[in-house]
Amino acid sequence: MTISSVPVDGFRLAYDRTGSGGPPVVVLHGWPGDRTDFADVAARLGAVAADVIAPDLRGFGESDKHLDVDVSAYGAVGQARSVIGLMDELGVERAVLAGYDVGSRVAQAVAREHPDRVTALVLTPPLPGVGRRVLDPAVQREFWYQPFHQLALAEELMDGRADAVRAYLRHFWTHWSGPKFEPSAERLDHLTLRYAAPGAFTASIGCYRAGSTTVALALTEQPPTDPITVPTTVLWPEHDPLFPRAWGDRIGEWFSRADLQPVDGIGHFCPVEAPDAMADAITHALA
Repeated sequence: MTISSVPVDGFRLAYDRTGSGGPPVVVLHGWPGDRTDFADVAARLGAVAADVIAPDLRGFGESDKHLDVDVSAYGAVGQARSVIGLMDELGVERAVLAGYDVGSRVAQAVAREHPDRVTALVLTPPLPGVGRRVLDPAVQREFWYQPFHQLALAEELMDGRADAVRAYLRHFWTHWSGPKFEPSAERLDHLTLRYAAPGAFTASIGCYRAGSTTVALALTEQPPTDPITVPTTVLWPEHDPLFPRAWGDRIGEWFSRADLQPVDGIGHFCPVEAPDAMADAITHALA
């Protein structure tokens, strides 16, 4: 583990780097995870000698957590500034960016703001194009946690309370994953350690408080005049309860060079549940 020595907006990032010297890949985790979500993917990318950079995003893992800043610092655009800052520090001019969940939104923000720095994207949901389908009652039952994270009650119940944090994380890692996946005790122990430190849980939900929520974005999004032109591979899981596959029907309105690939048998946590599929897509993007 290395801590970025150059802060961006006051945030330093912790990151792992493997395979230095090969084609660069930046992998971006989601909530409730951290940079180790991509450990198995990085190991598989050793076969193509890729230079894999896996940071903890702002407010996550071992990266800086500031609770006295404007919450917008934790939004996708702010997170994207830190990603670009880390690439600059490491001398990475262009890279394949891969992300899921929050990391997917951050990777998309980098591609919109700095398309010249992105060789290709490998993404899993969330993706734009959901629209008012997000208001379906069955869908709303899944997204209860996003308005909950807006409440001070969320931090009062969770922050600094290891038992509560572990139970909360276990719910999502169990409910959002595919039928054949069960998070290990070691995995939950690791994430509890990262999320249960005082202030850590509150920092981790800063991305939601900054407006990066599916419901809020889906109801206001409009297809862009200039869609993302970076070659984009979208891996869409079969069993993600948050993002039905039917929601992939409008990807072409936001990405001009998108390839949608279903990944059967898995849920929300693609790099953990299907590291081979994620590594294969990244390897193809490097070719």
